Amino acid sequence: MRQDAHNPGDASAAPCAGLRIGDMAPDFSARSTMGDVRLSDYRGRWLVLFSHPADFTPVCTTEFVALARAAGDFAQRDCALMALSVDSLFSHFAWLRMIRDRFDVEVRFPILEDPTLVIGRGYGMVAPGDSDSGAVRSTFFIDPEGVIRAMTCYPANVGRSTPEMLRMLDALQAVDKETSLAPANWQPGEALLGQPQADLDNVFAAEGEADWFLGKAGAGARR
Repeated sequence: MRQDAHNPGDASAAPCAGLRIGDMAPDFSARSTMGDVRLSDYRGRWLVLFSHPADFTPVCTTEFVALARAAGDFAQRDCALMALSVDSLFSHFAWLRMIRDRFDVEVRFPILEDPTLVIGRGYGMVAPGDSDSGAVRSTFFIDPEGVIRAMTCYPANVGRSTPEMLRMLDALQAVDKETSLAPANWQPGEALLGQPQADLDNVFAAEGEADWFLGKAGAGARR
């Protein structure tokens, strides 16, 4: 998909893409609070693209305050943030002004306007027949090559966990660097798991009965 949010064509016919981990993130261009943006311009670094149901809503406001305060943590991981909703650009501006005045934090990552739902439908954030995106909080972790590496989807009444978003990013970067596996509840600096041995001699030679598939690898320090 290569959609232009300024000229989406027949948006009502846009399919729900059903994207999967490992797919290339569909390219698009759109207006945002930080000017015109194109997804492919972010190649070469990590990107977290996420949708929110609407501006001036309670849970979304808490998410954006938390993400704005953690923006430096994402930047340290060479990762950009990009948000979108169906609201207009001027609604975004008014909301960000309220957030700044009320919470003393500036949201400096781009928030896209998607009033025709062409991007939301292209990413499967909304179903083809839905008139708005109020039911979803989708998040896409996109690597420097433009590949979708992880996805999450929260309901409208539950906010995302910023620490878990950072942990997911740390884990994805660590397994890429070490060519290994991140176990449950893994945190940076903890041991990673090695790839299972696909050779019977190695299976029989392993010291413990589970060591051939559950062996430790190097510590996954955050890069």
